[in-house]
Amino acid sequence: MKEIPNNGSSFPANVTFCPNGTRWIWTVLDECTVDARDEASVYMGLFSILCFMGASFPQFYTACKTGKMDKAISIWFLLGWTTGDTLNLVGTYLADQLPLQRYTSAYYIFADLIMLCFYFYFKCRNQSPSMYAPINAVCGLAFLGSVATFSLLQEAGPMPMNSAEAFHSRHLLSTNGEEEYSVKNKIGFACGLLSTLSYLLSRLPQIYTNFKRKSTEGLAPTLFLLVILGNLTYGASLLLKNPDSGQSEGSYVVRHLPWLTGSLGAVFLDLIILGQFFNYRGRLNDPLEQ
Repeated sequence: MKEIPNNGSSFPANVTFCPNGTRWIWTVLDECTVDARDEASVYMGLFSILCFMGASFPQFYTACKTGKMDKAISIWFLLGWTTGDTLNLVGTYLADQLPLQRYTSAYYIFADLIMLCFYFYFKCRNQSPSMYAPINAVCGLAFLGSVATFSLLQEAGPMPMNSAEAFHSRHLLSTNGEEEYSVKNKIGFACGLLSTLSYLLSRLPQIYTNFKRKSTEGLAPTLFLLVILGNLTYGASLLLKNPDSGQSEGSYVVRHLPWLTGSLGAVFLDLIILGQFFNYRGRLNDPLEQ
């Protein structure tokens, strides 16, 4: 058996990279929490993940209940959402963002794929009832593929760090503010900006679809409520996190600006969609079907 080197601590060797942090957070999430502010950031991030994990289920239920998901949801909304999440995941890895951001981004894509499966299932079913069996088979395979992809992302996990990298692996800006971004971080930052643009633009087709139908039947308001709550707590988790050693608060905010803008900007547009729920409340008949 390979002998574990003695590091002078009762913690495992990798824990000595974060001697003053919360052990379970460092072990499970690869986050070094040095004070209550860091811990609050992690808990906010975990709560945001729970919100996003639960957000899709009310829409799945509503879709099965009404059978109108293909009419209620704009395909451009789903595609824009998926594009934004994909760019977000790529950006979080290239720009060396917080591990919690990477885990959240991976789940976004998983949920998007399931939502797209539901959309095309009802789209094809409503147009051609004879296609039930092939549609069920395709959606089942897509679901299994999504689960497998998500599992692989989780198993990959963060790369092991050596002692020199332990506290300096997430710097987008240099600590002295004089060096420029690395090429990798520039690409990651650009992906973050593009994902923000996709998130914001994706809401516009859905707002237009609701306006054109003069109805929100087939949409679950809880979806948007949980997404709003998730985005707010996600943004709070980023703002609560302490900057890296030697990094100013300002440079830290700039480093996370694309993700903050995307989250808080989406909240504003989702509030508009919630306003449409109240405005079109009681209008159950879709004029486009009459």
